[in-house]
Amino acid sequence: MSIKSLNKWANAHTYYPLDLLRIVLGVFFFLKGIQFVAQTHMLTELIGPLKGYGGVMLLVHYIAPAHLVGGLLIAFGLLTRWALIAQVPILIGAILINFLGPLQWGNLILAVVALALTGFFIYYGSGKHSLDYYFKMQV
Repeated sequence: MSIKSLNKWANAHTYYPLDLLRIVLGVFFFLKGIQFVAQTHMLTELIGPLKGYGGVMLLVHYIAPAHLVGGLLIAFGLLTRWALIAQVPILIGAILINFLGPLQWGNLILAVVALALTGFFIYYGSGKHSLDYYFKMQV
């Protein structure tokens, strides 16, 4: 299946609740990004189990901006698939941290639900009520 055929299917089957869910997911990522910027020490503690694997500073400088920018893009429906693909490694890392470090059920469930929604919207796309759709119709 091509991206064009996925977009056609998504635009034919778009619903306001799905667009609202996409917006909520984007706002969730944006708020998480703000939380990580405001509490950088918390992010470094979360990444603690991965310290032996190198690249901790890279992760700290990737996670917060990816959540901030990606969250806005997802909420507005602009470059949605690309913004969601950038979230996948972060979410997989969030799930792995729960197994490498102390298990926190709330964080694990939140990360799994966010990953499932991310996978759904990577497949589904941004929908009819998005900037992607608006700009596509302007061409």
